[in-house]
Formats: sequence, structure tokens, C-alpha cells
Amino acid sequence: MIKYSEKYKLEVKVLKTGLVLEGGGFRGIYTAGVLDVFMENGISFEGVIGVSAGAIHGCSYLSAQKGRSIDYYTKYCNDWRFMSIKSFIKTGNVVSVDFAYHELPEKLVPYDYKAFDNCGVPFYVTVTNLETGKPEYIKINDMLADIDCLRASASLPYFSQIVEINGNKYLDGGCADSIPIKAFQNMGYKRNVIVLTRHDGYVKKQEHGVFAKLLYRKYPEFVKTLLGLQERYNQTLEYIKALEKNGEIFVIRPSVPLTIGRMEHDSVRVREVYDIGASDARREMQKLNDWLAKA
Repeated sequence: MIKYSEKYKLEVKVLKTGLVLEGGGFRGIYTAGVLDVFMENGISFEGVIGVSAGAIHGCSYLSAQKGRSIDYYTKYCNDWRFMSIKSFIKTGNVVSVDFAYHELPEKLVPYDYKAFDNCGVPFYVTVTNLETGKPEYIKINDMLADIDCLRASASLPYFSQIVEINGNKYLDGGCADSIPIKAFQNMGYKRNVIVLTRHDGYVKKQEHGVFAKLLYRKYPEFVKTLLGLQERYNQTLEYIKALEKNGEIFVIRPSVPLTIGRMEHDSVRVREVYDIGASDARREMQKLNDWLAKA
């Protein structure tokens, strides 16, 4: 596990074009559709950073396993161990750790760890430090050994146990930095493609309040981070709009609002959202290729 700051000076001189993947729970299957089309068209990047579900689907992109995400999402979205209140009651996590991060990638729908090791593309996942309330961007060097970093990035507040790594306590990266475009720019990725999971015009409303103060009262900085999420997210969307207008970034976002449950159990609906992502990406492919060619 390497935080970006530890290797920043070594990498910033050679890296240029990055891919930024927003999270969003089951909305992230939209991103999987986009990434599969990228694979179809040989679209690659010099670095990838993902948050929560964005990090989850970014894994299959970096191992070049087209179709893997939609395969296991449609197969197992009805399995209580995949994501459910039952899992939360039985294990303390809405997503069963043993199932989702071990049995599934190691046995049921095997992840190509060797392909990831050989891809040569730096991959960062965003996590939120509970003690500081700040985002951290952890580089995944070994997917098998660093799996808890990926898990931390996707561990929803309220519905997940705190993930402890090297003495630090973490939860979902989206709490502190939902779309880490500024972080990636600071790491040397000056031209970025961003995949969002909210449609154009979306404005986040306040989601956290009394419950955050009660449940995380031992972590006052984290509570402040949760309470400030709405404002930070909307400001980031404004920043993205400005960069997009200037041609500094390329954005793929849902062409329609994604109406999918946070714990969706309808495989047909999962496939529909995936197909929207694939369709949106195909429609933007020529523009994307033209934009990338200008780098």
C-alpha cells in the first residue's frame, strides 16, 4: 500500500492522461458499461483513480476483463451476501466481506490478478480517514494483498464496519472526495476523462445530520466531513463544468437519471443501467478519440 504522496515526485514527470471514476453504489454499473466500451475500442490511460463503486469497476478495467462486472452483478445481485440488509444484520456490513472480496474474486468470478500486475497503469483508490476527516489516495500495487484498501473505499458509512489499515481507520472515499479530479491533477494528471454516475443538472441535497453526529461522535472531524459533503460535491460539479467548457477534461455522464436502487436485486434493471452506460460511451467514442488525440 502506497499513498500517492510517497511516490509523487517520481511519477509526476511522466504521467499525463488520467481516468477518474465516481462512485454511487449500484449506479456504478453504469460505469462498468462505459469501461467495457473503452476496452472494446482500446482506450487506455496513464493512470486511474476510483472512488467506491468506481474503484470496484476500475479493477476489471485494469485487468482487461470485459464483461466481468456485469457478469457477477447480474448473477449475484439477488444473493444476500452481495449487498443486503440481511448481510448487514448478520455480518455488520451491508456487503459481506468474505463473499464480495474473497470468495467472489478468488473463486466464483475469478479476477485476473496477474493481468492487473502486468498492466503497468497506476491505480489509486480514494478513502476517508475517520480521525482526520480527510481523503487519502492509496495506490494499489497488489490487488490481492491490498484488497482491504479497495474495501475501505467502498465501505458505506452507517452500513459498514470501519476498516483499519496500518492503524488508520477508514470508510468510503466518497465521504471526503466523491470525484477526485483536483487530487489527480495535483498528482500530475493534467488531462482527464471523468465518468460520472449522475446526470447533467443533478444537484446533491443534504443527506447527513443527527444520525452522523450520533453514530460517529468519536470522530468529530469525520462528522464535519459528512455534514459538508453536499456543498463540496456541488462545488466539484461546478469545477468540472468549467474544465469541461475549456476542453481540459472529457466527461461521460448518464444521458438520463439512473433510477436504480441502492441495493438493487432486479438483474434486469442492473442490465438496463449497464446498457445505458455502454450506449452513452459508444455515442461519445468519436469525440473522445478526437479529444485524446489532441494530448
